[in-house]
Amino acid sequence: MAGLLYRLGRSSARHPWRVVAAWLVALLVAGAAYLGFGGTLVSTVSIPGTATDRLTQRLQDELPGTSGGTGTVVFSTADGEAFDDDQRTGVAAAVAAAAEVDGVETAVDPFATEAQRAQQAQQLEDGAAQLAQGRAQLEAGEAQLAASRAQLDAGQAQLDAARAQLEAGAAAGAAAGASPAQLAAGQAQLAAAQAQLDAQQAQLDAGRAELEAGAAELEAGRAQLEAQEPQLEQGRALLDMAAEIRQVSEDGSAALATVVFEDPQFDVTPETKDAVIAAVEGATPDGVEVAFSNELASGVPQLGGAAEAIGVAVAVVVLLVMLGTLVAAGLPLLNALLGVGVAALGTLAFSSVVEMSSVTPVLGLMLGLAVGIDYSLFILNRHRQQLRRGMSVPESIGLATGTSGNAVVFAGSTVLIALLALNVTGIPFLGLMGTAAAASVAVAVLLAVTLTPALLSLAGTRVLPRRAREAAGEEHHAPARVMSTPRAVLSLVLGVAVLLVAALPAASMRLGLPDGSQEATDTTQYAAYTTTAEEFGEGANGTLLVVADVPDGVAQDELTGLQADLGAVLMEQDDVRAVAPIGTNEDRTVLAFQVLPGSGPNDVATEELVHTLRDLTVDDPAATFSVAGVASANIDISEKLSDALPGYLALVVGLSLLILVMVFRSVLVPLVATLGFVLSLLATFGAVTAVYQWGWLGELFGVHDPGPVLSFLPTIVIGILFGLAMDYQLFLTSGVREAYAHGATARQAVAEGVRAGRAVVTAAAIIMVSVFAGFVFSHIAVIRPMGFALAFGVLVDAFVVRMTLVPAFLHLVGEKAWWLPRWLDRLLPDVDVEGARLEREHPVVPTGAGSRADAPVA
Repeated sequence: MAGLLYRLGRSSARHPWRVVAAWLVALLVAGAAYLGFGGTLVSTVSIPGTATDRLTQRLQDELPGTSGGTGTVVFSTADGEAFDDDQRTGVAAAVAAAAEVDGVETAVDPFATEAQRAQQAQQLEDGAAQLAQGRAQLEAGEAQLAASRAQLDAGQAQLDAARAQLEAGAAAGAAAGASPAQLAAGQAQLAAAQAQLDAQQAQLDAGRAELEAGAAELEAGRAQLEAQEPQLEQGRALLDMAAEIRQVSEDGSAALATVVFEDPQFDVTPETKDAVIAAVEGATPDGVEVAFSNELASGVPQLGGAAEAIGVAVAVVVLLVMLGTLVAAGLPLLNALLGVGVAALGTLAFSSVVEMSSVTPVLGLMLGLAVGIDYSLFILNRHRQQLRRGMSVPESIGLATGTSGNAVVFAGSTVLIALLALNVTGIPFLGLMGTAAAASVAVAVLLAVTLTPALLSLAGTRVLPRRAREAAGEEHHAPARVMSTPRAVLSLVLGVAVLLVAALPAASMRLGLPDGSQEATDTTQYAAYTTTAEEFGEGANGTLLVVADVPDGVAQDELTGLQADLGAVLMEQDDVRAVAPIGTNEDRTVLAFQVLPGSGPNDVATEELVHTLRDLTVDDPAATFSVAGVASANIDISEKLSDALPGYLALVVGLSLLILVMVFRSVLVPLVATLGFVLSLLATFGAVTAVYQWGWLGELFGVHDPGPVLSFLPTIVIGILFGLAMDYQLFLTSGVREAYAHGATARQAVAEGVRAGRAVVTAAAIIMVSVFAGFVFSHIAVIRPMGFALAFGVLVDAFVVRMTLVPAFLHLVGEKAWWLPRWLDRLLPDVDVEGARLEREHPVVPTGAGSRADAPVA
């Protein structure tokens, strides 16, 4: 490999303009491919196969009306007073405009919803009043019936007494021996009296029949009231359970309009969201402020802010200070910018073929810019050293490309392996991010071994300051000073202690995806989140879609009762503020509810609630529950990423050991290098947790609302930091190995190797930290913690682990550091990363008295 790169470097140096032209053509081709084939980036991340995703897919068939994505538009009055009639009309018009956008299923007018709710409440009140009135009428009828029955009973008693008296009089007359005439007159009177009594009996019987009919009617009325009362109670229970799900605040100064899309949340295009925003803003009335939730306003991030520019500016300053000339300082920067352009445009050209997150090209840009500068700097630094020792320009370019370029290729390969290994996590968007970042690194490596030699040829000896050019061939170094053993022990103990203390917060690290509260305070997402939380409660920013599966189904007339019963079960769970039924399928086997949590979407309580609801069951009738929604999806994604993290870390650590054993032909050096990587990684996670989850130094880093750590940050940081850590390990320890192989004592080799690589690794680390740190203050919420993690990780790994702990350890173990079992030595290939054989074949030969070091390359 070293010989191939030597010839490649010499060839590039002989034909510099061809190389420059070839890369410019590559940039144009990448740009044309992006313009011709570039598609749309998505502002959200999703993982197929999660519980939320499975439920969403199922609802598309069974309950299409509940499977679409949603976004919230927050209206509020500028003066803080309640909306007046004109403003209400204007808001209704803005919502109607949003509903007309292609891809929008419906948009819900908050004032119409509240009016409907008030109407339902009034209907329930009227029904209750009617029931009370009917009950009162029923009770009055029963009292009247009882009085009439008492009158009938009294009349019957009187009639019975009169009949008895009549019969007694007739018997008495017969017994007294009356004459036949008297008897005939008496019988006539008796018959007349009996007829009168019979007529009265008929009246009493008719009255009794009428009373019985009235009693039957009252019983029917009672049955009707008893049938209506449960329905009224169920309706009242459902309305009470949904009381906290409001669309207009209690003081009437804020209103929430819900936009429902035709497609699921993660399939809604940025163009549709932008069209909704434009439609609403164009129709919003005067005196009303409008803000859009994260689901609507999280579009494609724009790069090139002031913070990123400052990071690059710091890198330029470091290059100028280290290299001393504008020509030398500009060369790595030119390499990096060209590489980022080719890689970013090439990556975006595939955005129409695959679903690409908007963060994907940003990560590639961040990493490509950093490694692009560093890889070119490593070759440039070696070239400058050789020129100082008197080597000619063309020979120095070839040798620098064959030695440091060989190390660059190997170091870049470790980064590529770590990033491409993200595909084994089984998480598509993460694998794509790793692949895109790997492409940026690959372009940076190719540029370093082709364009850098070409530019070095064009620059000649101008890459050195004037004094250095005049003193070429006269550079000599005294032997490096060996560190003392007490200093090595102290460095080792203090370094490990510092890393362990920094790692302590990592024990409480929680993963999540950013919500509107993590956005910059001047963004519409932050305004929407805070207004919603203040006026409607934290849970209104992350409502849950809960689906109850009832395999046996339910009759239509029993549906309301079942909804009330299941809603009551949901209300009994901790952290549930409100429940509202929102739909059911035709068979009434799937019932959907909107559940309002008491906590925000990223709170621990909401996460626990999601798991509680998924484990919830009902016996009569048999029912189980599933959960979807944005908050639920974010929880599922974070847990999936968390589960993939240990396996990926084990893979990376295993690769680290294998690569380092092969490179350094040692057992102890790879072990301590890998342990150092794990320590720096844990310290990085601890620092990220302390700043972004706990809020420590929040004012300094712009953390105004602490929350969970970005869910895919640990996995991405492991891949990138591993590769960069191996870069620095390689450039420092290979020098130690080379000095030891050339006959220096083990401890003297440590001093010589550290001195040889310290300056360039220090500069490279500062440059990389500066570039990453520029993204810490980005306006993109997802990028800020990632920039911080990479900047902090490189800082502690380069300066604490690679330049403090590893040299101290190598000093203390001495020659044992390079012990390797013979059987393993025979199995391992000789990779010769530092290009020692190439150096022996091309020793440094100072230019003669009559030659010119800056002569053009033949």
